[in-house]
Amino acid sequence: MPVELVKKLQINSEDRGGIKVIPFQTCRKIASELGLKPRDVEVTALKNGICPSRYQRNIGTIGIGGQIKLLGSRAAVIGCGGLGGWIIEMLARAGVGEIVMIDPDVFDDNNLNRQLFSTEGNIGKSKALAAAGRVAEVNNAVDTFAQVTFLDENNGRELLEGSSVVIDALDNNRSRRNASIICRELGIPFVHGAIGGMFGQVGVFYPSDRPLWESEDVPDKGVETETGNPPFTPALIASFEVSEAIKILSSAENGLRGELVWFDMADLGSQRIRISRSDEN
Repeated sequence: MPVELVKKLQINSEDRGGIKVIPFQTCRKIASELGLKPRDVEVTALKNGICPSRYQRNIGTIGIGGQIKLLGSRAAVIGCGGLGGWIIEMLARAGVGEIVMIDPDVFDDNNLNRQLFSTEGNIGKSKALAAAGRVAEVNNAVDTFAQVTFLDENNGRELLEGSSVVIDALDNNRSRRNASIICRELGIPFVHGAIGGMFGQVGVFYPSDRPLWESEDVPDKGVETETGNPPFTPALIASFEVSEAIKILSSAENGLRGELVWFDMADLGSQRIRISRSDEN
């Protein structure tokens, strides 16, 4: 840890409500002066009890130790559309250090109603590349890895290896099955989300869990083929997925495991259902 870096961080920090805080712009300036990565400067600040200002509102919930863990983590998001756009946005703002974004598709005009990164100006352009560009604007301390490709049984290990968590933003159970099997082989927790109309669901599956969609008789699509998806459903379910992912990355307790939480936004109902078999049983 460079002594000069620590001194600069200490000199430029101030007490704000009982927490030593340094403006994130100052962290960027110090990184440039010393030829360091912005993320390394932020981690060093946190390890010395100094919070970069951009994360100040995180600390009361996840603590300085949790923020350090987030910055040192890699999350992979499979799908950069309705769910994936909101997920990637929140991960970047939370300060997850590395984000892998996997999506072979380009934006279509019917994405404009609900996909955060879809604009009138980028129809026909890559979703994964747009996601990486957005993260650079929101938090350029985050390293991005845009993969313009399908994830399948042939490339899945290469795409997901090294991730601390994989987050499902897919729209079909066949791809979901491939992803969850690869996560189990690699020992990576898999955070699941799916949406359809006014309905949504979230679950977390660890390597010893066997989600039911791994069965061949599970339909590939659901009610979304009839209902479509309005703007608010992906935002809500993505929030729950990111919450569960951050619990995993920051080593928090009380996360989901082997269960689905199912939401009906038409009548504000919810239900918690156990849906996986465990290899440990």
